[in-house]
Amino acid sequence: MGVIDKAKVRRSFAAAAITYDQAAQLQRDVGYALLQPIGALALQGRVIDLGCGTGFLSGELLTRGCCKATDLLAVDIALPMVEASRVKLAGPCQPHYLCADAEQLPFADNSIQHIFSNLALQWCRQLAFAAMECQRVLSPGGQLHFTTFGPKTLHELKAAWQTVDDYQHVIDFYRGADIRTILQQAGLTDIGVQSQTHINYYPSVQALLQELKDLGAQTVSARSPHVTGKARWQALLSAYRADKHSGLIPASFEIITVRATA
Repeated sequence: MGVIDKAKVRRSFAAAAITYDQAAQLQRDVGYALLQPIGALALQGRVIDLGCGTGFLSGELLTRGCCKATDLLAVDIALPMVEASRVKLAGPCQPHYLCADAEQLPFADNSIQHIFSNLALQWCRQLAFAAMECQRVLSPGGQLHFTTFGPKTLHELKAAWQTVDDYQHVIDFYRGADIRTILQQAGLTDIGVQSQTHINYYPSVQALLQELKDLGAQTVSARSPHVTGKARWQALLSAYRADKHSGLIPASFEIITVRATA
């Protein structure tokens, strides 16, 4: 796995708080799918939206009547994202908001009944640490529901960069089998793992990279170079293959959906 620079992740998502929503259609679609089995079920106990971003999933949980605002904790590593959630969900009764790291959750053992996380845990330095923290804070029988990116994500971009230099520009995301093993080792049970690949199309490589930047996802590895020279940039544009029928730039996103019990 590539080395995640947590400070860069925090800065990237902090900077993206004002642009995130306009670029996050995939994240919303994946969030809807994550909540689909829950429907309007009233969840008992305290609920965490881990990596809440600008508050989409928290808003859905409240709108559907899945939980009371007083039982919901919206948590993100980037304070501007937490503040964006607070603004989006403004009202007479709001969730609790907290700026915190998924790998060091500031909650007591066995104090949470449900954890939801939508396309956030791939930014952990070690997924194993986040899994152990989720298992620790969940009460016996508590439920963990999350989505993350799989290794097919942005494979087109990764292949194009590999023709240009030897730096790691795209994270080696965990495979579903690896995620299952990590959760088992953390003590979680009844683990279900499903994978589905979405392909989005863009008018240009620049448009794809701009969307990643708007989402805060442009920082993918501590080892990637700080400066992209003109020659290397042109080489990337030449290497990234457009769809032969539409002429558009394809980008794959493998979505892994995971459910487990503490």
